[in-house]
Amino acid sequence: MIRLFGYFVSKTYLYLGIVEASVFFAGFHFGTLARFGWTLPDDPSAVGLPGMALIFAGVMSVSLVAMGLYQRGMKEREAGFLVRLAVGFFPGTALLTVLFYTVPTFFVSRDVFGLSLLSSFVGITLVRELFTRFASADARKRRVLVLGTGVNAQSIERLLCEDSSVGFTVAGYLQLPNSARLVPVSKLVEPDGSLLDLAIVKEADEIVVAADDRRGKLPVDELIDCKMSGFEVMDLLTFFEKELAIVKIDLLHPSWIFFSSGFRIGVSGLYGKRLFDLVLGSLMLIATAPIMLLVALASLIEYRGRAPVLYHQVRVGQNGKLFRLHKFRSMCVDAEADGVARWTSENDKRVTALGAFLRKNRIDELPQVFNVLKGQMSLVGPRPERPEFVERFGSRIPYYAERHRVKPGVTGWAQLLYPYGSDEDDAKRKLEFDLYYVKHAGIALDMIILLQTVGVVLVGKGAR
Repeated sequence: MIRLFGYFVSKTYLYLGIVEASVFFAGFHFGTLARFGWTLPDDPSAVGLPGMALIFAGVMSVSLVAMGLYQRGMKEREAGFLVRLAVGFFPGTALLTVLFYTVPTFFVSRDVFGLSLLSSFVGITLVRELFTRFASADARKRRVLVLGTGVNAQSIERLLCEDSSVGFTVAGYLQLPNSARLVPVSKLVEPDGSLLDLAIVKEADEIVVAADDRRGKLPVDELIDCKMSGFEVMDLLTFFEKELAIVKIDLLHPSWIFFSSGFRIGVSGLYGKRLFDLVLGSLMLIATAPIMLLVALASLIEYRGRAPVLYHQVRVGQNGKLFRLHKFRSMCVDAEADGVARWTSENDKRVTALGAFLRKNRIDELPQVFNVLKGQMSLVGPRPERPEFVERFGSRIPYYAERHRVKPGVTGWAQLLYPYGSDEDDAKRKLEFDLYYVKHAGIALDMIILLQTVGVVLVGKGAR
């Protein structure tokens, strides 16, 4: 860690930023050379080619910084990284467009600008791939200094033991006065000076307050000093939200919902999401129409025309409103002859041969595009549950009703990151992912989920 402009930053990511700024600088030269037939023009602008390249590199680099693409722990190999990179390019592209085409001194032809952006995007993607492959894994993980050694701190240690792929490593646990110790002694740290000094020595990126009892035990002034010096300070609930992309129900309290960001979609966001659903839903309907016709024909053959091709089931939608969800039939007609609602189990005998194929490849879900076009569902959102399950879970699981604040989806955050659930505990764990989606719902997150869903469908992950 080094101090830069009053803030402590990771040297690894600082060097990465310098390399990528050089890529932007070279990308502008490449765009100019490509446009003018690999020969430099005499005077491409009033400030000269190097000056324009510096402006281009500076603005685009600041844009990536502003969009959080140099945070340690960034998972560069996720399918959603290209989406985040494209989003990171957007502010810089918009600012440069205004600069290049409103100030004559800085005019750049559209061909040069477009080629510069394209070559830079390819170059940054390649740099990130090389960085992921060859940079030390520990160097890329955020270093966390934990205040607390009790039950809450133990939950962080347990997460580290269960999943070595998490994007952080613990720099140490600091025991607070009169507190229990449930973490390894080898990871305890003793401050040789202030908390700020300890954070600098341990090269911490953030400080997590994981005290079991905060009353009169937190070094408030020292935490403020760390915060004002550039270290991120957060509570345990926010930490788990950041690391696991969930809202941990066991730690959730109403005041956190009141004062944290998110849990709100503006009018433009609502209309934008609806337009997104209509456009992409229509394209999906056109693209998958031949597949649906083949499935309908195969279903008629399997059942010999004695059972309907589609299966309609009542589900709970936005704000608790009931609607009929459409699916291709994948079970025998009398799957619930006793009238008792139940989940699909592993190797469920009610599933037909055709139904097993449809479920494994998620083809049975295709008719839900009609629910999307009718406005009953969205392409992305919490999966809609049956009223019987909603009634049961709503009385047993805190905050379960909050998942109905948004439209249910054909795919969702929980479907990507949690396996198929078949009991109340699974429903609770999936709710943690659903609440995260409700908090951060937007077109950018929807695009990431849809991209990753393609991968899930290709490998048949989580299907039953």
